[in-house]
Amino acid sequence: MASNNNSTPPGPEQQIQTLKAHLGELVGTTTHEFNNILMTIINYAKLGLRHRDDATRQKAFEKILAAGNRAARITNSILGMARNRTAGQEPTDLVELAENTLLLMERELNKYRIAVEKHFQPIPKAQVNANQIQQVLLNLLINARQAMPTGGRLIIKLGYDRDQDMIELGVRDNGCGIPAEVLPRIFDPFFSTKTGPDATGKGGTGLGLSLCREIIEAHRGRIRVDSAPGKGTMFTIKLPPARAATASKPAPLPGLCLPSPSAPAQSPT
Repeated sequence: MASNNNSTPPGPEQQIQTLKAHLGELVGTTTHEFNNILMTIINYAKLGLRHRDDATRQKAFEKILAAGNRAARITNSILGMARNRTAGQEPTDLVELAENTLLLMERELNKYRIAVEKHFQPIPKAQVNANQIQQVLLNLLINARQAMPTGGRLIIKLGYDRDQDMIELGVRDNGCGIPAEVLPRIFDPFFSTKTGPDATGKGGTGLGLSLCREIIEAHRGRIRVDSAPGKGTMFTIKLPPARAATASKPAPLPGLCLPSPSAPAQSPT
């Protein structure tokens, strides 16, 4: 495990590099996914051309239609991210946001044999910048995947705490976990539990969780992490619900996150 405990906050150049890395990961993931979809369409089209019986052709058409619908869902998710580039916050369906984010990560999670469990309770819309919160969630999903290099289980929870009037988003893995002595520093700029990028080129900058905390706190929310070595890690994010009369407020952050798993530490309240 390596740490880089530079107290200097990330400047524009580091933020730009993190943004480039994040976009590179997203482009790489979606490009591979679209290639898989195209191969499915091409192969089943060939099957339908080779065989004249109705049963084989019906199966081919169904597979082609399913692949096309999947491509449309991925495209809509990416377009949604591209459209939401303002600094304002607006009522956002976090269940839909989580589903779209999981769709973008599906190929990578399947590749590393990670089973996903979703526990989504009925919740009000959150007052957030959807693009920034999706970037935070992508970062946490990448962290969780990296903590389980030989496979595992990923649990995503969404619920509403009526007592605190906050929406809770949880991301839990059963990976390697984080030592207790590391937890107080896990959100420090440039602190990383990694020695460098992994085999996919992700991680090791120490910028991810620091920027995630900045984003959440700019939304008047909180983020904490609980972890135990050998048992796994749980990130919990709390965000305020939207109000009918709430005006859009700026969230002036670069909003880019990348990897670094974690354990009990909490952003200041």
